[in-house]
Amino acid sequence: MKDYEELAISVMSIVDRLVHKTNEKIDSATDVLKGILKPVVDDVVEIQWPPRDPESLKLMEKEIIEREQEGLLDEGFLSEINAQLRQAKEDGDKPGLEAMLQKVLQLYASKVLSKRSYAKKGDEILKAEEFLETIIKAPEEEWNKLLLNGLSIGKGETPPQELFAVIKKRIERTLIRTEGGSYQQRVLSEYLNGIQSRAEQIVQVLEGKTQ
Repeated sequence: MKDYEELAISVMSIVDRLVHKTNEKIDSATDVLKGILKPVVDDVVEIQWPPRDPESLKLMEKEIIEREQEGLLDEGFLSEINAQLRQAKEDGDKPGLEAMLQKVLQLYASKVLSKRSYAKKGDEILKAEEFLETIIKAPEEEWNKLLLNGLSIGKGETPPQELFAVIKKRIERTLIRTEGGSYQQRVLSEYLNGIQSRAEQIVQVLEGKTQ
């Protein structure tokens, strides 16, 4: 009986340590998120989005780059953003916070996806891959302009089908390189799918104009 009691105490001790460790990780993920949002959050109750000072966005982006390099933007961090986003959507009265958190995810995806380039094949530059990488690195607000200027149906050289093909290939590569069902996989895939959807919308508009 004594052995069972000791075993039970030992198991409870391990569980306590794990719970404490998990709470610590959540706290640290919350702190990382607070640090990233600090440049764009005023002391006022209502969050302004987009922020009044454009410089604050650059500071937020700088924070994301630094935290990503430190390895702090892990699954715990992405889980924390997901929880905050879900809460903001349920509340329904915090559009500024929703937009801000979405921006953090976009910046995160942009930085992570930009780490790998597939635009060079030997001495050859693959134009469609290079074009996609330009869009990946750009803020979402600039996608329309880039697509209008870069697609062959607009003012550029890249046929839409070639862009769609390299987006599909990049999504496949992302699925292979990330853990199945992870927040990272979801965030990166959603970002690429967002580029795909925007490109499809632009193609529809341009096709309407050329008919």
